[in-house]
Amino acid sequence: MLLNKTNKSYSLKLFKSQHIKKLNHIFVFLEVFSREGGIQSYVKDVFRAYEALPEPIKAEVFLLRDEKGCVNPFESERLQFHYFQTKSSQLGRARMTWALLNRLIHQRPDHVFCGHAYLAPLVGMLCQPLGIPYTVMTHGKEVWQRLPKLTKANLQKAEQIWTVSHYTRGIASDANDLNTDKIKILPCAVNGDRFTPGPKPADLLERYGLRGAKVLMSVTRLWSGDIYKGVDVTIQALSQIAEVFPEVKYLIIGRGDDQPRLAKLAEDLGVQDRVVFAGFVPTEELVYHYRLADAYVMPSQEGFGIVYLEAMACGVPVLSGDADGSADPLQNGKLGWRVPHRDRDAVATACIEILKGDDRRCNGEWLRKEALASFGIEAFQKRLQQQFLEGVRS
Repeated sequence: MLLNKTNKSYSLKLFKSQHIKKLNHIFVFLEVFSREGGIQSYVKDVFRAYEALPEPIKAEVFLLRDEKGCVNPFESERLQFHYFQTKSSQLGRARMTWALLNRLIHQRPDHVFCGHAYLAPLVGMLCQPLGIPYTVMTHGKEVWQRLPKLTKANLQKAEQIWTVSHYTRGIASDANDLNTDKIKILPCAVNGDRFTPGPKPADLLERYGLRGAKVLMSVTRLWSGDIYKGVDVTIQALSQIAEVFPEVKYLIIGRGDDQPRLAKLAEDLGVQDRVVFAGFVPTEELVYHYRLADAYVMPSQEGFGIVYLEAMACGVPVLSGDADGSADPLQNGKLGWRVPHRDRDAVATACIEILKGDDRRCNGEWLRKEALASFGIEAFQKRLQQQFLEGVRS
């Protein structure tokens, strides 16, 4: 009889131990480390916020298009990563689906965070039957138009939707019949310790031939699918700007398959001597490149535009498009110039105003202070940590 009681007690303890929640969260992303961009920068800030959580909370991260062996500084006991990049995209997706389902069934996480709307059908399909709440992160253009029926349905069924700007919340909810009460604004952030003002580095001035120049700068992918970034429009505006500032040059940081078209455009317009393609610049060197700029110019259509924050944190005045999420970092024009994103005359006029330097928005010290007050990394971490902790306690 005693043996039976002992066995039952042992069995009960074993049952309980098998059902203790050791996994609080699961994150599912397309890619983070194999590609550079605003989304990837945002996700890395999410990881930093997660690492700073005050409680012993753990998560596993599923990466569809990143491969094992990539440079990942976030691997830890708190954040464990799984990579599913294969030569066959379908095979990689199948493997990730199976691994994710296994974790959901056996470890019952408190919450799943889906890092992109494109992954919402997969995450929703797996989480809903198991009663596991999930949040979908949205960033910008991917949700500005009507989504496929399945994607839309799984966004609607999410417990929460995160997005980075008021513009995206409004346009996405209208296009896809989303409940705005579910949509949380969690804007991008800038690390004010990393991005700081300073003198123009002499070695970079020499490298790019910028001594004595008034420097316009853009940091962006140069992909043919990203023409909306407005690099071509800025090139088209250079002749007008040069009439007032003959020493103007345009430094373009980034890489991609659209560079030959942009170089040809500059040649056709006779401004090739004013355009400098710097190529890819590592994150740790970006601050020194921002310091080269007299104006950061990107008349784009952004979901938010973290590059504007980086420039402002370095004390550099900024120009953006006027019909996108950049309204948030530029505070509806309080901190920078917002112009129609395909209007080269408007871009030229605004650039000339910036280079004259008479406007308060050209005061680097004031600009940095205002940007960090609203979008510093500490405020970002507090907002995110509150979201994570609420998910665990619910």
